[in-house]
Amino acid sequence: MEYVHRYASPLGGVTLASDGTALTGLWFDGQKYFASTLDPLHEEKNLPVFDAAVDWLNAYFSGSNPGPVPPLAPAGTPFQRAVWEILLSIPYGQTVTYGAVANVLSGQGGRRGAAARAVGSAVGRNPISLFIPCHRVVGADGGLTGYAGGLERKRALLRLEQSGITGP
Repeated sequence: MEYVHRYASPLGGVTLASDGTALTGLWFDGQKYFASTLDPLHEEKNLPVFDAAVDWLNAYFSGSNPGPVPPLAPAGTPFQRAVWEILLSIPYGQTVTYGAVANVLSGQGGRRGAAARAVGSAVGRNPISLFIPCHRVVGADGGLTGYAGGLERKRALLRLEQSGITGP
């Protein structure tokens, strides 16, 4: 069984999902792939992992580095999970390119010469936005490229991390 909890962020409504012990999803309302990994037979329930997630989100949206993330259990292919694990290592307030993620993946004995495009696809399918910081991945020239939650949200999240200012 999966459980959900709603959170009102400064950038719009958020749906959190959990298997009961770890987060399995975080989606902004209306984002691409919204609830794509969520079990259709879910129910709303108060859980300790949701309390931890809300505390983390409150700290994050206040402009503070929220520290370690709650337990996560993203559903995805082995390649996607490897990419998401690399995203977890991107420090708060910093960005990396899709190509840099691909290079790290290749250096870990992963898919040799993993293409930035394949990494981009995995980043875009991240089911636990914010906690797995896909918004910190940028194009080769440092420019903002796709974000399932929309480029305005991505811009706002990066601005928040660099200055503590929330809003589009």
